[in-house]
Amino acid sequence: MHLIFNYEGVFYSFFYDGDEGCVHCSREYALNYVYSGEMVLESSEGSVHVAKGECVFIPRDHRITMYKKPCGGERYCGIFMSFTRSFLRSMYAGYGQGMARSAGPRFESGVVKLPGTAELESLFSSLTPFLDPGEKPRDDFMRLKMQEGLLALLHADPRFATMLFDFSEPWKIDILDFMEKNYMYDFTLSDLAHYTGRSLAAFKRDFSKVSSLTPEKWLIGRRLDAAYELIRRGGMRIADVCSSVGFKNQSHFSSAFKKRFGLSPSEVRVSA
Repeated sequence: MHLIFNYEGVFYSFFYDGDEGCVHCSREYALNYVYSGEMVLESSEGSVHVAKGECVFIPRDHRITMYKKPCGGERYCGIFMSFTRSFLRSMYAGYGQGMARSAGPRFESGVVKLPGTAELESLFSSLTPFLDPGEKPRDDFMRLKMQEGLLALLHADPRFATMLFDFSEPWKIDILDFMEKNYMYDFTLSDLAHYTGRSLAAFKRDFSKVSSLTPEKWLIGRRLDAAYELIRRGGMRIADVCSSVGFKNQSHFSSAFKKRFGLSPSEVRVSA
């Protein structure tokens, strides 16, 4: 069981059932503070362990697998602060412009565990009373805390300014290359458009130039092809193959598999 509360872009999360893993791809820059328990973030760059009292920065559009776990007899509780583009634009005029200009070239970084500064410690200490869902903070107070969080991040490393205050439109990236690397994840068409730097209409138009299939049919076909190879190799339960390639429903998976290959998953396993 888990609970999540959102106050003006500050999220409080509670996990009660042991390990909880999920694929996470935030559309916004974020700070994630572990109040109790522990968290492990895994990405193509490696693993980052975040212990009680530690804080980590997560870039926008950065896919990670996030595990939230109890530790030391305590459930996982965390505070997640999300910096939207509109919020960052509103902060840019005040002080962001000068900080971004003086910080030098654009700072490129993945997940970063932040140093334990007094500013970050003070920020999250002031937010912990609201871990009690009965204590609801006022909106203006939370907006002030968002500003404090942004400043604490920039003071921890001024180079973050060149990343956070870059409002240029993302470059378009190769659609099929992105989908080939991410076909197993539960992305909507809107998600795929966003992560490849396009509007939904532009994504559909560009996809039609590289495939005669619709994006939905391409994804199903790619998942089935991957499942066939995994089953043929052996070593995995069919239920695990189903989930690993992105199917949520095993019955639907089996039906689509037989329609494509003329054999059921179990028949392919026997003949392998």
